[in-house]
Amino acid sequence: MGKAPKTVYCCQECGYHAPKWLGRCPECGGWDCFVEERQAPVNQPGVRPGKPFLRSTPVSIDSIEIDEDHRTLTGIGEFDRVLGGGLVAGSLVLIGGDPGIGKSTLILQVIHGMAEANKKILYVSGEESIRQIKMRSQRLGAVSPGMLVVSEINIDVILDMTDSVKPDALVIDSIQTMFSPEVSSAPGSVSQVREATMKLMLMAKQTGIPTFLIGHVTKDGAIAGPRIMEHMVDTVLYFEGDQNHEFRILRAVKNRFGSTNEIGVFEMKESGLAEVKNPSAIFLAERAANAAGSVVTACIEGTRPILVELQALISSAGFGTPRRTVLGLDYNRVSLLVAVMEKKLGLNLAGHDIFMNVTGGVKVSEPAVDLGIVSAVASSFLDRPIPEAMIALGEVGLSGEVRGVSHLEARISEIEKMGFTRCIVPKTSLKQMTKKNGIELIGISKLSEVMENLF
Repeated sequence: MGKAPKTVYCCQECGYHAPKWLGRCPECGGWDCFVEERQAPVNQPGVRPGKPFLRSTPVSIDSIEIDEDHRTLTGIGEFDRVLGGGLVAGSLVLIGGDPGIGKSTLILQVIHGMAEANKKILYVSGEESIRQIKMRSQRLGAVSPGMLVVSEINIDVILDMTDSVKPDALVIDSIQTMFSPEVSSAPGSVSQVREATMKLMLMAKQTGIPTFLIGHVTKDGAIAGPRIMEHMVDTVLYFEGDQNHEFRILRAVKNRFGSTNEIGVFEMKESGLAEVKNPSAIFLAERAANAAGSVVTACIEGTRPILVELQALISSAGFGTPRRTVLGLDYNRVSLLVAVMEKKLGLNLAGHDIFMNVTGGVKVSEPAVDLGIVSAVASSFLDRPIPEAMIALGEVGLSGEVRGVSHLEARISEIEKMGFTRCIVPKTSLKQMTKKNGIELIGISKLSEVMENLF
Protein backbone atom coordinates (compact mmCIF):
# COMPACT_ATOMS: atom_id res chain seq x y z
CA MET A 1 0.00 0.00 0.00
CA GLY A 2 1.23 3.51 -0.78
CA LYS A 3 1.81 6.09 1.83
CA ALA A 4 -1.03 8.42 2.73
CA PRO A 5 -0.55 11.92 1.25
CA LYS A 6 1.16 14.22 3.68
CA THR A 7 -0.77 17.29 4.80
CA VAL A 8 0.69 20.65 5.69
CA TYR A 9 -0.77 23.95 6.83
CA CYS A 10 -0.11 26.84 4.47
CA CYS A 11 -0.45 30.58 5.15
CA GLN A 12 -2.74 32.11 2.52
CA GLU A 13 -1.04 35.49 2.84
CA CYS A 14 2.64 34.67 2.32
CA GLY A 15 2.86 30.92 1.55
CA TYR A 16 4.62 29.89 4.80
CA HIS A 17 4.30 26.13 5.54
CA ALA A 18 3.88 24.64 9.01
CA PRO A 19 3.36 21.03 10.15
CA LYS A 20 0.44 22.04 12.38
CA TRP A 21 -2.20 24.75 12.50
CA LEU A 22 -1.08 28.09 13.92
CA GLY A 23 -3.24 31.03 14.91
CA ARG A 24 -0.65 33.59 13.81
CA CYS A 25 1.82 33.26 10.94
CA PRO A 26 5.40 33.65 12.18
CA GLU A 27 6.52 34.89 8.73
CA CYS A 28 4.05 37.68 7.86
CA GLY A 29 2.20 38.10 11.16
CA GLY A 30 -1.25 37.38 9.67
CA TRP A 31 -3.98 35.99 11.92
CA ASP A 32 -6.18 32.96 11.15
CA CYS A 33 -4.72 32.52 7.68
CA PHE A 34 -3.55 28.85 7.80
CA VAL A 35 -5.39 26.31 5.65
CA GLU A 36 -4.78 22.57 5.56
CA GLU A 37 -3.48 21.36 2.19
CA ARG A 38 -2.16 18.13 0.82
CA GLN A 39 1.48 18.41 -0.12
CA ALA A 40 1.87 18.66 -3.88
CA PRO A 41 3.65 15.74 -5.58
CA VAL A 42 7.31 16.29 -6.28
CA ASN A 43 7.38 16.68 -10.07
CA GLN A 44 9.08 19.00 -12.46
CA PRO A 45 7.45 22.42 -11.83
CA GLY A 46 4.79 23.40 -14.34
CA VAL A 47 4.93 20.13 -16.36
CA ARG A 48 1.59 18.79 -17.52
CA PRO A 49 0.85 15.06 -17.53
CA GLY A 50 1.85 13.56 -20.84
CA LYS A 51 3.95 16.57 -21.81
CA PRO A 52 7.72 16.06 -21.98
CA PHE A 53 9.94 18.42 -20.04
CA LEU A 54 11.89 20.62 -22.44
CA ARG A 55 15.55 20.68 -21.49
CA SER A 56 17.63 23.69 -22.42
CA THR A 57 21.31 23.98 -23.19
CA PRO A 58 23.51 26.99 -22.31
CA VAL A 59 24.46 29.30 -25.18
CA SER A 60 26.79 32.26 -25.41
CA ILE A 61 25.04 35.56 -24.76
CA ASP A 62 26.83 37.05 -27.79
CA SER A 63 25.15 34.55 -30.11
CA ILE A 64 21.59 35.46 -29.05
CA GLU A 65 19.77 37.52 -31.65
CA ILE A 66 16.98 39.86 -30.59
CA ASP A 67 14.68 42.19 -32.47
CA GLU A 68 14.76 45.56 -30.73
CA ASP A 69 11.56 46.75 -32.39
CA HIS A 70 9.54 43.60 -31.80
CA ARG A 71 6.85 45.03 -29.52
CA THR A 72 3.15 44.59 -30.14
CA LEU A 73 1.12 47.80 -29.87
CA THR A 74 -2.25 47.47 -28.17
CA GLY A 75 -3.80 50.54 -29.78
CA ILE A 76 -4.12 52.29 -26.38
CA GLY A 77 -1.26 54.76 -26.04
CA GLU A 78 -1.41 55.11 -22.25
CA PHE A 79 -1.29 51.32 -21.81
CA ASP A 80 1.66 51.00 -24.21
CA ARG A 81 3.47 53.76 -22.31
CA VAL A 82 3.16 51.88 -19.01
CA LEU A 83 4.42 48.66 -20.62
CA GLY A 84 7.51 50.51 -21.87
CA GLY A 85 6.50 50.98 -25.50
CA GLY A 86 4.38 47.92 -26.23
CA LEU A 87 3.88 44.28 -25.38
CA VAL A 88 6.98 42.06 -25.45
CA ALA A 89 6.63 38.53 -26.83
CA GLY A 90 6.53 35.87 -24.12
CA SER A 91 6.01 38.38 -21.31
CA LEU A 92 3.80 37.68 -18.31
CA VAL A 93 1.85 40.77 -17.20
CA LEU A 94 -0.03 40.85 -13.87
CA ILE A 95 -2.78 43.46 -13.48
CA GLY A 96 -4.20 44.07 -10.01
CA GLY A 97 -6.75 46.46 -8.56
CA ASP A 98 -9.73 46.84 -6.26
CA PRO A 99 -13.03 45.13 -7.18
CA GLY A 100 -14.99 47.22 -9.68
CA ILE A 101 -12.10 49.55 -10.49
CA GLY A 102 -12.16 48.54 -14.18
CA LYS A 103 -9.54 45.77 -14.64
CA SER A 104 -11.71 43.61 -16.91
CA THR A 105 -12.94 46.70 -18.76
CA LEU A 106 -9.37 47.81 -19.43
CA ILE A 107 -8.21 44.40 -20.63
CA LEU A 108 -11.23 44.01 -22.95
CA GLN A 109 -10.41 47.34 -24.59
CA VAL A 110 -6.74 46.35 -24.85
CA ILE A 111 -7.42 43.03 -26.58
CA HIS A 112 -9.99 44.70 -28.84
CA GLY A 113 -7.30 47.11 -30.01
CA MET A 114 -4.98 44.18 -30.69
CA ALA A 115 -7.73 42.25 -32.49
CA GLU A 116 -8.39 45.25 -34.73
CA ALA A 117 -4.73 44.96 -35.80
CA ASN A 118 -5.41 41.41 -37.08
CA LYS A 119 -4.23 39.67 -33.90
CA LYS A 120 -5.93 36.61 -32.47
CA ILE A 121 -6.56 36.86 -28.71
CA LEU A 122 -7.78 34.10 -26.38
CA TYR A 123 -9.74 35.48 -23.41
CA VAL A 124 -10.26 32.95 -20.62
CA SER A 125 -12.70 33.88 -17.87
CA GLY A 126 -13.16 31.91 -14.67
CA GLU A 127 -15.75 34.31 -13.28
CA GLU A 128 -18.13 35.05 -16.16
CA SER A 129 -19.95 33.08 -18.82
CA ILE A 130 -19.28 33.77 -22.49
CA ARG A 131 -22.69 35.49 -22.78
CA GLN A 132 -21.83 37.87 -19.96
CA ILE A 133 -18.53 38.67 -21.66
CA LYS A 134 -20.38 39.39 -24.93
CA MET A 135 -22.85 41.72 -23.17
CA ARG A 136 -20.01 43.68 -21.56
CA SER A 137 -18.06 43.84 -24.83
CA GLN A 138 -21.09 45.21 -26.67
CA ARG A 139 -21.55 47.90 -24.03
CA LEU A 140 -17.91 48.92 -24.48
CA GLY A 141 -18.04 48.69 -28.26
CA ALA A 142 -15.19 46.17 -28.12
CA VAL A 143 -16.37 43.32 -30.33
CA SER A 144 -14.07 41.83 -32.96
CA PRO A 145 -13.85 38.43 -34.74
CA GLY A 146 -10.26 38.06 -33.51
CA MET A 147 -11.38 37.89 -29.87
CA LEU A 148 -11.89 34.26 -28.83
CA VAL A 149 -13.64 33.83 -25.46
CA VAL A 150 -14.07 30.78 -23.26
CA SER A 151 -15.21 30.11 -19.69
CA GLU A 152 -12.81 27.62 -18.07
CA ILE A 153 -10.87 27.21 -14.81
CA ASN A 154 -8.82 24.03 -15.40
CA ILE A 155 -5.31 25.26 -16.15
CA ASP A 156 -4.32 22.08 -18.02
CA VAL A 157 -7.36 22.38 -20.32
CA ILE A 158 -6.49 26.05 -20.93
CA LEU A 159 -2.90 25.21 -21.87
CA ASP A 160 -4.04 22.45 -24.26
CA MET A 161 -6.49 24.93 -25.77
CA THR A 162 -3.65 27.43 -26.21
CA ASP A 163 -1.58 24.76 -28.01
CA SER A 164 -4.39 24.13 -30.50
CA VAL A 165 -5.61 27.73 -31.02
CA LYS A 166 -2.12 29.32 -31.05
CA PRO A 167 -3.28 32.86 -30.16
CA ASP A 168 -1.15 35.98 -30.39
CA ALA A 169 -1.96 36.79 -26.75
CA LEU A 170 -3.66 35.08 -23.81
CA VAL A 171 -5.77 36.64 -21.03
CA ILE A 172 -6.56 34.89 -17.73
CA ASP A 173 -9.38 36.55 -15.74
CA SER A 174 -8.63 35.93 -12.94
CA ILE A 175 -5.62 33.91 -11.79
CA GLN A 176 -7.28 33.25 -8.39
CA THR A 177 -10.04 31.21 -10.09
CA MET A 178 -7.66 28.82 -11.89
CA PHE A 179 -6.97 25.34 -10.51
CA SER A 180 -4.71 22.42 -11.32
CA PRO A 181 -5.99 18.84 -10.76
CA GLU A 182 -2.54 17.90 -9.42
CA VAL A 183 -3.05 20.13 -6.38
CA SER A 184 -5.76 19.16 -3.91
CA SER A 185 -6.46 22.58 -2.40
CA ALA A 186 -9.29 24.88 -3.48
CA PRO A 187 -8.91 27.50 -6.25
CA GLY A 188 -7.46 30.73 -4.91
CA SER A 189 -5.20 29.02 -2.36
CA VAL A 190 -1.47 29.63 -2.30
CA SER A 191 -0.64 26.25 -3.84
CA GLN A 192 -3.13 26.63 -6.69
CA VAL A 193 -2.12 30.21 -7.56
CA ARG A 194 1.57 29.29 -7.48
CA GLU A 195 1.11 26.18 -9.65
CA ALA A 196 -1.11 27.94 -12.20
CA THR A 197 1.26 30.89 -12.49
CA MET A 198 4.27 28.60 -12.91
CA LYS A 199 2.60 26.66 -15.73
CA LEU A 200 1.56 29.86 -17.51
CA MET A 201 5.05 31.30 -17.13
CA LEU A 202 6.69 28.25 -18.70
CA MET A 203 4.14 28.25 -21.52
CA ALA A 204 4.74 31.95 -22.25
CA LYS A 205 8.53 31.57 -22.31
CA GLN A 206 8.49 28.44 -24.50
CA THR A 207 5.90 29.65 -27.04
CA GLY A 208 6.45 33.43 -26.98
CA ILE A 209 2.75 34.11 -26.33
CA PRO A 210 2.34 37.22 -24.16
CA THR A 211 -0.01 36.51 -21.27
CA PHE A 212 -2.12 38.84 -19.13
CA LEU A 213 -3.07 37.74 -15.62
CA ILE A 214 -5.79 39.65 -13.77
CA GLY A 215 -5.35 39.37 -10.00
CA HIS A 216 -7.50 40.26 -7.03
CA VAL A 217 -6.12 42.47 -4.28
CA THR A 218 -6.41 42.19 -0.52
CA LYS A 219 -7.99 44.85 1.69
CA ASP A 220 -4.47 46.25 2.20
CA GLY A 221 -4.20 46.88 -1.55
CA ALA A 222 -1.59 44.17 -2.33
CA ILE A 223 -2.00 41.42 -4.92
CA ALA A 224 -3.85 38.53 -3.25
CA GLY A 225 -1.90 35.29 -2.97
CA PRO A 226 1.78 34.59 -2.38
CA ARG A 227 4.38 37.24 -3.12
CA ILE A 228 6.16 34.64 -5.25
CA MET A 229 3.58 35.32 -7.98
CA GLU A 230 4.88 38.88 -8.33
CA HIS A 231 8.44 37.55 -8.55
CA MET A 232 7.57 35.12 -11.37
CA VAL A 233 5.86 37.60 -13.68
CA ASP A 234 7.69 40.14 -15.85
CA THR A 235 5.45 43.15 -15.25
CA VAL A 236 3.18 44.11 -12.35
CA LEU A 237 0.57 46.80 -13.02
CA TYR A 238 -1.72 48.29 -10.39
CA PHE A 239 -4.99 49.88 -11.48
CA GLU A 240 -5.69 52.60 -8.92
CA GLY A 241 -8.34 55.21 -8.33
CA ASP A 242 -11.18 56.26 -6.11
CA GLN A 243 -14.53 54.93 -7.30
CA ASN A 244 -16.00 58.32 -6.43
CA HIS A 245 -13.66 59.94 -8.98
CA GLU A 246 -13.79 59.30 -12.70
CA PHE A 247 -10.02 59.13 -13.10
CA ARG A 248 -8.07 55.87 -13.00
CA ILE A 249 -4.30 55.50 -12.87
CA LEU A 250 -2.46 52.47 -14.22
CA ARG A 251 0.88 52.26 -12.41
CA ALA A 252 3.82 49.95 -13.19
CA VAL A 253 5.57 48.84 -9.99
CA LYS A 254 7.70 46.20 -11.72
CA ASN A 255 8.71 46.04 -15.36
CA ARG A 256 11.58 44.00 -16.80
CA PHE A 257 11.13 45.64 -20.20
CA GLY A 258 10.59 49.28 -19.32
CA SER A 259 10.60 51.99 -16.68
CA THR A 260 9.11 51.32 -13.26
CA ASN A 261 6.74 53.81 -11.64
CA GLU A 262 5.44 54.75 -15.08
CA ILE A 263 1.75 55.69 -15.08
CA GLY A 264 -1.09 55.92 -17.54
CA VAL A 265 -4.14 58.08 -16.83
CA PHE A 266 -7.65 57.06 -17.87
CA GLU A 267 -11.11 58.54 -17.42
CA MET A 268 -14.05 56.24 -16.72
CA LYS A 269 -17.01 56.96 -18.99
CA GLU A 270 -20.23 55.13 -19.86
CA SER A 271 -18.56 53.64 -22.93
CA GLY A 272 -15.49 52.45 -21.02
CA LEU A 273 -12.08 53.90 -20.26
CA ALA A 274 -10.82 56.87 -22.27
CA GLU A 275 -7.18 57.96 -22.42
CA VAL A 276 -6.21 61.25 -20.79
CA LYS A 277 -3.54 62.80 -23.01
CA ASN A 278 -2.87 65.83 -20.79
CA PRO A 279 -3.35 64.87 -17.12
CA SER A 280 -2.08 68.22 -15.83
CA ALA A 281 -4.89 70.12 -17.53
CA ILE A 282 -7.48 67.70 -16.12
CA PHE A 283 -6.19 67.84 -12.55
CA LEU A 284 -6.03 71.67 -12.56
CA ALA A 285 -9.29 72.30 -14.42
CA GLU A 286 -11.40 73.06 -11.32
CA ARG A 287 -8.83 74.93 -9.27
CA ALA A 288 -10.39 77.82 -7.34
CA ALA A 289 -8.98 81.30 -7.90
CA ASN A 290 -7.28 83.13 -4.99
CA ALA A 291 -8.03 80.36 -2.50
CA ALA A 292 -5.86 80.17 0.63
CA GLY A 293 -4.27 76.77 1.21
CA SER A 294 -4.05 75.83 -2.47
CA VAL A 295 -0.79 75.44 -4.39
CA VAL A 296 0.32 73.73 -7.60
CA THR A 297 3.44 71.58 -7.70
CA ALA A 298 5.12 69.39 -10.30
CA CYS A 299 5.73 65.68 -9.64
CA ILE A 300 7.36 63.05 -11.83
CA GLU A 301 5.53 59.78 -12.49
CA GLY A 302 7.92 57.49 -14.33
CA THR A 303 9.16 59.68 -17.18
CA ARG A 304 6.17 62.03 -17.23
CA PRO A 305 5.92 65.36 -15.35
CA ILE A 306 2.43 66.04 -13.98
CA LEU A 307 1.11 69.17 -12.30
CA VAL A 308 -1.16 68.52 -9.32
CA GLU A 309 -2.96 70.78 -6.86
CA LEU A 310 -2.24 70.37 -3.15
CA GLN A 311 -4.85 71.65 -0.72
CA ALA A 312 -4.45 72.30 3.01
CA LEU A 313 -6.96 73.35 5.63
CA ILE A 314 -5.81 74.51 9.07
CA SER A 315 -8.39 75.00 11.82
CA SER A 316 -8.38 75.27 15.60
CA ALA A 317 -8.50 71.89 17.33
CA GLY A 318 -11.84 71.26 19.00
CA PHE A 319 -10.41 68.61 21.31
CA GLY A 320 -7.19 68.21 23.25
CA THR A 321 -5.42 66.21 20.55
CA PRO A 322 -5.28 67.88 17.11
CA ARG A 323 -6.22 65.81 14.08
CA ARG A 324 -3.97 65.09 11.10
CA THR A 325 -5.89 63.84 8.06
CA VAL A 326 -3.91 63.29 4.85
CA LEU A 327 -5.25 62.03 1.50
CA GLY A 328 -2.96 61.28 -1.44
CA LEU A 329 0.26 62.12 0.44
CA ASP A 330 2.52 60.28 2.88
CA TYR A 331 1.13 60.92 6.38
CA ASN A 332 4.53 60.63 8.07
CA ARG A 333 6.08 63.03 5.56
CA VAL A 334 3.42 65.66 6.22
CA SER A 335 3.88 65.31 10.00
CA LEU A 336 7.65 65.72 9.57
CA LEU A 337 7.26 68.90 7.50
CA VAL A 338 4.79 70.38 9.98
CA ALA A 339 7.35 69.86 12.75
CA VAL A 340 10.04 71.56 10.64
CA MET A 341 7.72 74.52 10.03
CA GLU A 342 7.07 74.91 13.76
CA LYS A 343 10.78 74.82 14.55
CA LYS A 344 12.23 76.87 11.70
CA LEU A 345 9.40 79.26 10.80
CA GLY A 346 7.89 79.77 14.25
CA LEU A 347 4.37 78.84 13.13
CA ASN A 348 2.27 77.56 16.05
CA LEU A 349 0.66 74.53 14.41
CA ALA A 350 0.63 72.23 17.44
CA GLY A 351 -2.89 73.21 18.53
CA HIS A 352 -4.49 73.08 15.10
CA ASP A 353 -6.18 70.39 13.03
CA ILE A 354 -4.43 69.85 9.69
CA PHE A 355 -6.20 68.40 6.67
CA MET A 356 -4.37 67.81 3.37
CA ASN A 357 -5.60 66.54 0.03
CA VAL A 358 -4.35 65.99 -3.53
CA THR A 359 -7.18 66.83 -5.94
CA GLY A 360 -8.33 64.31 -8.53
CA GLY A 361 -7.66 61.24 -6.37
CA VAL A 362 -3.95 61.19 -7.28
CA LYS A 363 -1.34 59.72 -4.91
CA VAL A 364 1.99 61.56 -4.70
CA SER A 365 4.94 60.07 -2.84
CA GLU A 366 8.13 61.75 -4.07
CA PRO A 367 9.94 64.25 -1.77
CA ALA A 368 10.05 66.92 -4.50
CA VAL A 369 6.56 68.05 -3.46
CA ASP A 370 7.74 68.96 0.08
CA LEU A 371 7.87 72.64 -0.75
CA GLY A 372 4.34 72.48 -2.10
CA ILE A 373 3.13 70.92 1.16
CA VAL A 374 4.87 73.61 3.22
CA SER A 375 3.46 76.39 1.01
CA ALA A 376 -0.10 75.06 1.21
CA VAL A 377 0.01 74.68 5.02
CA ALA A 378 1.50 78.16 5.48
CA SER A 379 -1.05 79.69 3.12
CA SER A 380 -4.00 78.19 4.99
CA PHE A 381 -2.56 79.00 8.42
CA LEU A 382 -1.95 82.66 7.49
CA ASP A 383 -5.16 82.78 5.40
CA ARG A 384 -3.24 84.39 2.56
CA PRO A 385 -3.58 82.95 -0.98
CA ILE A 386 -0.55 82.07 -3.09
CA PRO A 387 -0.34 83.93 -6.43
CA GLU A 388 -2.15 81.92 -9.15
CA ALA A 389 0.82 81.90 -11.53
CA MET A 390 3.23 80.64 -8.83
CA ILE A 391 4.48 77.06 -8.44
CA ALA A 392 6.67 75.68 -5.66
CA LEU A 393 8.78 72.50 -5.82
CA GLY A 394 11.72 71.16 -3.83
CA GLU A 395 12.69 68.76 -1.06
CA VAL A 396 12.85 70.05 2.52
CA GLY A 397 15.37 68.73 5.05
CA LEU A 398 15.05 68.51 8.83
CA SER A 399 17.22 71.59 9.38
CA GLY A 400 14.99 73.71 7.12
CA GLU A 401 17.22 73.58 4.05
CA VAL A 402 15.72 73.17 0.57
CA ARG A 403 17.38 70.37 -1.39
CA GLY A 404 17.58 69.79 -5.12
CA VAL A 405 15.17 67.72 -7.20
CA SER A 406 15.66 65.49 -10.24
CA HIS A 407 14.34 66.10 -13.78
CA LEU A 408 13.97 69.83 -13.16
CA GLU A 409 14.07 70.73 -16.86
CA ALA A 410 11.21 68.34 -17.65
CA ARG A 411 9.15 69.78 -14.79
CA ILE A 412 9.83 73.37 -15.89
CA SER A 413 8.84 72.51 -19.46
CA GLU A 414 5.47 71.18 -18.26
CA ILE A 415 5.00 74.21 -15.98
CA GLU A 416 5.65 76.60 -18.87
CA LYS A 417 3.27 74.66 -21.13
CA MET A 418 0.45 75.04 -18.59
CA GLY A 419 0.82 78.83 -18.52
CA PHE A 420 2.52 79.45 -15.16
CA THR A 421 4.98 82.34 -15.07
CA ARG A 422 6.86 82.01 -11.74
CA CYS A 423 8.39 78.98 -10.04
CA ILE A 424 10.22 78.57 -6.75
CA VAL A 425 12.96 75.95 -7.15
CA PRO A 426 15.97 74.80 -5.10
CA LYS A 427 19.06 76.91 -5.74
CA THR A 428 21.25 73.82 -6.21
CA SER A 429 19.01 72.50 -9.00
CA LEU A 430 18.84 75.91 -10.62
CA LYS A 431 22.62 75.92 -11.10
CA GLN A 432 22.36 72.72 -13.15
CA MET A 433 19.81 74.14 -15.59
CA THR A 434 21.20 74.29 -19.13
CA LYS A 435 18.07 75.30 -21.01
CA LYS A 436 16.64 78.80 -20.70
CA ASN A 437 12.90 79.05 -20.20
CA GLY A 438 10.37 81.81 -20.54
CA ILE A 439 9.29 81.76 -16.89
CA GLU A 440 10.84 83.38 -13.82
CA LEU A 441 12.80 80.89 -11.73
CA ILE A 442 13.41 81.85 -8.10
CA GLY A 443 16.24 79.89 -6.47
CA ILE A 444 16.07 79.37 -2.70
CA SER A 445 18.11 77.44 -0.17
CA LYS A 446 16.07 77.63 3.07
CA LEU A 447 12.47 77.83 4.21
CA SER A 448 12.58 81.45 5.38
CA GLU A 449 13.25 82.50 1.78
CA VAL A 450 10.14 80.62 0.68
CA MET A 451 7.93 82.70 2.96
CA GLU A 452 9.50 85.93 1.69
CA ASN A 453 8.75 85.06 -1.96
CA LEU A 454 5.24 83.65 -1.41
CA PHE A 455 3.78 86.33 0.84
